[in-house]
Amino acid sequence: QVQLVESGGGLVQAGGSLRLSCAASGRTFSSYAMGWFRQAPGKEREFVAVISWSGGSTYYADSVKGRITISRDNAKNTVYLQMNSLKPEDTAVYYCAADPLYGSNWYRAGDLDYWGKGTLVTVSS
Repeated sequence: QVQLVESGGGLVQAGGSLRLSCAASGRTFSSYAMGWFRQAPGKEREFVAVISWSGGSTYYADSVKGRITISRDNAKNTVYLQMNSLKPEDTAVYYCAADPLYGSNWYRAGDLDYWGKGTLVTVSS
């Protein structure tokens, strides 16, 4: 069982930056690929980024490439999402997820094992 708690959301102006954190419980953090999804009002939850177990491989949604970086610290059981050059369309609740697999399962939110409760990011224009 893995419990995930996100933090770091807030209100930021367009062009600004935020760093989200997701702290995971348990001793097997390094056994899970970790990632982020987001859900804007009235829209479906969408994939943002994923990082492999050791952090050696990452993958991003086209909409965030070049602006967002995912990283992890296995010693701290934490995954991060550094978001730069934020746009109003980045406004959403951001969710952290964990799954033992690192692959096409990350295209489908329903295929992932563990979720946090989310943190709200609001980007004002």
